[in-house]
Amino acid sequence: MLEVIRIPVLSDNYVWMMHDAASGETVVIDPAVADPVLAAAQARGWTIGQVWNTHWHGDHVGGNAAIKAATGCTITGPAAEADKIGTLDRMVGEGDEVRIGAHAATVMEIPAHTAGHIAYHLADEHIVFVGDTLFAMGCGRLFEGTAAQMFANMARLGALPEDTAVYCAHEYTLSNGRFSLEVEPDNAALAARMVEVEAARARGEATVPTTIGLERATNIFMRARNVDELAQRRAAKDAA
Repeated sequence: MLEVIRIPVLSDNYVWMMHDAASGETVVIDPAVADPVLAAAQARGWTIGQVWNTHWHGDHVGGNAAIKAATGCTITGPAAEADKIGTLDRMVGEGDEVRIGAHAATVMEIPAHTAGHIAYHLADEHIVFVGDTLFAMGCGRLFEGTAAQMFANMARLGALPEDTAVYCAHEYTLSNGRFSLEVEPDNAALAARMVEVEAARARGEATVPTTIGLERATNIFMRARNVDELAQRRAAKDAA
């Protein structure tokens, strides 16, 4: 069995750490910073052997060098962004495979937030690490890509099994949900979810990971009927 833990860092980032008890291997996904990650591993007696990056932004790769210096780990990330992530040991793209113990993750290219953004999909474990592409009730800003690319990403991720656990890198759920209710005020599933989210945040609890099924029902970007509708919703969210 794989264990995934959440490490809150900075103002709203989550670093994910995944451990395979059978092999003793540990992978860190998108370390914004190093010290809390190293401390979390040490507290559990885990040895970090790998880092997986989804894209080049500093709040996803900022801890790479220090973690590598402390552990000698191997760092994997998008080949299309190798010029922006100087710490990479392995560069991967669509269809490539990375492993933690006996568990395989397939690389999915999902550009839009950045030009070379990737996800790591562990199909057998129903897990996907999506970086800043898909959020709980949201999607990433279109910094280096297009609405057409993001629309394709939403369709591709939305086609995964509904029980797939979605590990995104930020706690944006409350603001995403409030905006989504303005767009789909009659969405009962969305309204019910927001009651739970409001309560969780009031208790200081995290709202992710989410699931593909939950996003299909409540994510206005995944539910957009066409590229233009997604583009309009993204522009409106950016201006909110």
